[in-house]
Amino acid sequence: MEESNQGRWLLLIHQIPPKPSYFRVKIWRRLQQLGAVAIKNSVYVLPKSDQSQEDFQWVLREIMEGGGEASLCEARFVEGLSNEQVEALFHAAREANYRQIAEEVRRITRSLPSGLGPEDNRSAEIDLARLKRQLAEVVAIDFFGSPAREVVEGLITGLETRLHDRRTGTRRASIPTIRIEEVRDKTWVTRKGIHVDRMASAWLIRRFIDPAARFKFVPPKGYNPLADELRFDMFEAEFTHEGDRCTFEVLINRLGLDDPALRPIAEIVHDIDLKDSKFGREETVGIDRLIAGIAMAHKDDESRLSRASAVFDDLYEYFRRKRG
Repeated sequence: MEESNQGRWLLLIHQIPPKPSYFRVKIWRRLQQLGAVAIKNSVYVLPKSDQSQEDFQWVLREIMEGGGEASLCEARFVEGLSNEQVEALFHAAREANYRQIAEEVRRITRSLPSGLGPEDNRSAEIDLARLKRQLAEVVAIDFFGSPAREVVEGLITGLETRLHDRRTGTRRASIPTIRIEEVRDKTWVTRKGIHVDRMASAWLIRRFIDPAARFKFVPPKGYNPLADELRFDMFEAEFTHEGDRCTFEVLINRLGLDDPALRPIAEIVHDIDLKDSKFGREETVGIDRLIAGIAMAHKDDESRLSRASAVFDDLYEYFRRKRG
């Protein structure tokens, strides 16, 4: 059978008796823990795998034992929902999970006194350990590599570093600048489906770091980089979110790019990517809509990069001349 005709999804179709009410909630929670998403009120989907099948079979058995009805089937979508739309449901579910953790990390970070000293960090460290466990649980069901993962990992790393510095009384120096010559003549690797941070970062690399830079767009999980490759804005990348800074900001800081016209662009990219309204620039909403339009109109990453690069070229020219 050709791959295009094979089902890539597993569907759990079930019906639960109205009483007792707690049983419905129990099954719903079990499905949430598995990372399944609903495409109808009583139809849940997971990407096909041996583990997903086993997980659904346990839920099916639990439903049957509780007096309900359930069926498990392998499926592919022919009409109506597309594979991309189903993946988008998973992205939305995981983004909500990651956003909740990110908000909690930011709250804890804001609650810490600004100075260093012997303050008791125990409560914050307990919260941090809890949030790291929650993050690991979400990552385990993040089947399609939500872009929100890098945001949360950067925030958690930032909080972890800050707590360590407070505990040891360390005043951390600024991040050492990497010589641009060290990162030239490389292939830069990032996740497929580029959006604002990856678009802007790729533009920055080609405009200010290496005009001949090559880019490779790969699946979000399971990629092993080659010797001449540098990863950005992806898991375990050489350049990715650090603390509350997006990848674009990290590249500027670590490579020592001090062009004043880049600062407002970094603020716009930050607010679109992290959705925290930290800078609140008036241009942000318009650029956000423009980037979204590029992503909607162009599925190919090279096309997205070409269109976005033209936008950032013009935006850079505006801010460069505005200062003059």
